[in-house]
Amino acid sequence: MIPQSYEQWRHCITVECGIALTPQYVEQRLSVWRNEALEETETQRFRRRYGDPHWRAVRKWFERASRELAGM
Repeated sequence: MIPQSYEQWRHCITVECGIALTPQYVEQRLSVWRNEALEETETQRFRRRYGDPHWRAVRKWFERASRELAGM
């Protein structure tokens, strides 16, 4: 299932994939997701596979997780 909401995405990452959303992990992922210019990056592959609307949603979810971890 492709997550359609922040809650679904968070469950997928933390429960189904067993990945802890630590500040370091979230910031590392954001550094990749924000790099939309390089042609052969993980970001470009993701965008080709799932489309720009889903890429933007996931990027926003990582940004939300970052704010939550920072206590905002």
